[in-house]
Amino acid sequence: MSLSLASIVTETARRLPDQTALIMDETRYTYRQLRELMLSTAAYLQGLGVDRGTRLALMCPNRPEFTISYYGALAAGATVVTLNNLLVADEIVYQVENSDSVGVICDLDSYPQVRDAVQRTGCCKWILIAALDCEEARRADPSRPSLGEAIRANAPLESYAQTRPDDTAVVMYTSGTTGRPKGAELTHFNLWENARIVSERTFGEREDEILPLGPGHVAVAVLPLFHSFGQTCVQNALLFNGGAITYLPRFDAIKLADIIERDKVTILDAVPTIYNALISSEEIPPEKLRTLSFGISGGAALPIEVRKAFEERYRMPILEGYGLTETSPVACAQARWRPIKTGSIGQPVPGVEMRIFDDNDRELPPGVEGEVVIRGRNIMKGYLNYPEATEQVMRSGWFHSGDIGKTDEDGDFYIVDRKKDMIIRGGFNVYPREVE
Repeated sequence: MSLSLASIVTETARRLPDQTALIMDETRYTYRQLRELMLSTAAYLQGLGVDRGTRLALMCPNRPEFTISYYGALAAGATVVTLNNLLVADEIVYQVENSDSVGVICDLDSYPQVRDAVQRTGCCKWILIAALDCEEARRADPSRPSLGEAIRANAPLESYAQTRPDDTAVVMYTSGTTGRPKGAELTHFNLWENARIVSERTFGEREDEILPLGPGHVAVAVLPLFHSFGQTCVQNALLFNGGAITYLPRFDAIKLADIIERDKVTILDAVPTIYNALISSEEIPPEKLRTLSFGISGGAALPIEVRKAFEERYRMPILEGYGLTETSPVACAQARWRPIKTGSIGQPVPGVEMRIFDDNDRELPPGVEGEVVIRGRNIMKGYLNYPEATEQVMRSGWFHSGDIGKTDEDGDFYIVDRKKDMIIRGGFNVYPREVE
């Protein structure tokens, strides 16, 4: 059996070739165009020797070049190592060498530190500038090829390279539960299935309803796409069924509101600070966000007062979700068809199980705090080149999240704090978030 995450693009392009896929300011790309850009990029990369399992790094802000490079690398058979575009040279060296990446695709702003970092590595052989504007790239460094030049010089492949469901598709660096950043290996099936769940099963108004995020739905990529939240819940989930992505490279509340109004955005995936910024700005009237159907919040607990203020002002619900890089990321989410309980993160999404364990990996009853453990189709293969760290978090058949939580009698989950933040005082466990 074969499966490639790149099939998301080819399958949607087959069904909806003329539907808009990507929006960047006034420029739009259809699914047909995205498929050809992806497969021309893949042809160029294969010409460099990239093949199934080759790892290459991608360092780019939220722009169409990220999406084209990401799927192009996957279509070539490669594993994509997504790098935070705020990394400094020393951090780039570590992640490139730890992942044994053979090359880096980077944007113009990141190019100086990437160039310096690559010179200090023994594994990295090339740099491709992630710019569709060839002239702009030549001005930065005429000796380096650009994405635009690579696409023009290479006819699209007939199809994407064949990979297996359990092949690593993406490596994302995370601190894990503690310590130095570790590369979480997420498979083609992990990410494909998580994107499907978000795209089809998250927003129905009944438990059995499939409500695809298809044509007519637009999400704004305000969350960084190098991170699992933006990558799965915006990019992969919207492209899965024919929705569109519009890009915001750098967060600005006024600019975000302008994009929502201009592109008729229907879904807002954001962290609590973004929701707070939108309600704090007096320059954003409610009518600017009138096309939004619902919001999704994750990455941190959504303060009750922020949720209430946002929903009252903009007349749209916010659903909270929970997950980690290691879980692709969505593990648990509130649902439109269930009552939303204050402080809850909802229940596990289809194909995922969650429990609360004590320190001896025994399940705890509702109301008792312990560590959140997860198993299912979304769990990573492990940490790249860190078998000991993998063993620490993958025990008894469950991924141990490092988060302290509890359940109620209805099966809803609540996050209390990070396990590593726990303070023992007077024989009692005290969690900083509860103190706050």
